[in-house]
Amino acid sequence: MADHATTSDADDFGESLALHAARVADDKKGEDILVLDVGDVLAIAGYFVIASASNGRLVQTVAEEVSKSISVEFGRAPVRTEGHREKQWVLIDYGDVIIHVFHQEMREFYEIERLYGDVPRLKWN
Repeated sequence: MADHATTSDADDFGESLALHAARVADDKKGEDILVLDVGDVLAIAGYFVIASASNGRLVQTVAEEVSKSISVEFGRAPVRTEGHREKQWVLIDYGDVIIHVFHQEMREFYEIERLYGDVPRLKWN
């Protein structure tokens, strides 16, 4: 009999990846970290991880370390990444989980979490 992953298993895996990303971001001095369960309102992803950093170099460091850690712990590479050169808003897309690492001023400007104010926030620490 074939072993098929259920939707719940996929959700649990995405949640585990998102929580892991939040903890790594925190370890690398990311700030104001949120994990949002956007699966019921977005077809493109199950979870958003949002973090801020105080300068461009730290944005880059947080994004790189999150990607490296997910590769080691989950064996996954991002589907796509954007923003590494500008170091203002790095987006790391794993399909089921999208990680946003913002320069603090950019996060305040875009207020992305305000757009998803009604979705559940997961406790990650």
